[in-house]
Amino acid sequence: MNDQLVIETKGLTKRYGDITAVDHLDLEVRRGEVFGFLGPNGAGKTTTLRMLLGLITASGGAAAVLGAAPGSVESLANTGAMIETPAFYPHLSGRSNLWVLARYAGAPESRIETVLGQVDLAGRGDDPFQTYSLGMKQRLGVAAALLKDPALLILDEPTNGLDPAGMAEMRALIRQLGHGDRTVLLSSHLMNEVEQICDRVGVIANGRMVAEGTVNQLRGDDALLVRADRLEDGQRIVAGMAGVRRVDAGNGVLRIVTEPDTRLDPAYVNQRLVSEGIGVSELRMEQASLESAFLSLTSPDHHTQNENGELATRKEVAHVR
Repeated sequence: MNDQLVIETKGLTKRYGDITAVDHLDLEVRRGEVFGFLGPNGAGKTTTLRMLLGLITASGGAAAVLGAAPGSVESLANTGAMIETPAFYPHLSGRSNLWVLARYAGAPESRIETVLGQVDLAGRGDDPFQTYSLGMKQRLGVAAALLKDPALLILDEPTNGLDPAGMAEMRALIRQLGHGDRTVLLSSHLMNEVEQICDRVGVIANGRMVAEGTVNQLRGDDALLVRADRLEDGQRIVAGMAGVRRVDAGNGVLRIVTEPDTRLDPAYVNQRLVSEGIGVSELRMEQASLESAFLSLTSPDHHTQNENGELATRKEVAHVR
């Protein structure tokens, strides 16, 4: 296993009878990053995380977590996780619940106050768990995952069910936790969440990885849209402008993509086209969206069946390493 890879899977597969929940999944998560594991409900995200933690056994393929087999003592010693809804003793306080877990996990009791402070629950640590709001329960779940001060933190839908304020607090916490040598693997189906806090993203659909890369790489390029007449002439003129990487023409619109870190002034484009006698009726910026890329990658139309009746991507999506 590469020293810079905290998680690596090759052909990881999980079948339940005739149902394939995870289908030959290749996944790489690097040390010190926040990796977003994106997919619609039922895509196989939670099943994958359960295999990585050794909670369920893979049907095929191979995986390594922190250089060891999933679920092994070596792997779990430096892994903290919150899978689905956290469960605690309802009548015990948050602090007492963490004390029980610390004793079980062999974590020093001094970590209890540290993690309560990290998740902003120090002031409510003596309150019974059953009195906590949903957001507080989620934060206590993260605190429990942090007890061992793990090198790898795995979080499954940590903002699920939270109100907007609670979601913002959880995003800030995850961003804070994912620094230095600690790695965070975040499973989510919320684009805004992933876009704000993740360094790289993997998109899974129907149990298969369909794309992997940075957020910017996956969502594509921003573009300037120009509605004009004489598109061929306009395309030729704009293509010759400094900093223009690509100009697509169709349906009465020029779609202009510039080189990275280059901004094309819409007023300048308008002036150049008008000076050449080309009528311009509209100019507007089209901001690239991770959501639109995600919907395209995970839509039923993006997939087809191969000759063996297995799911295959209709359009090959290159992994960006």
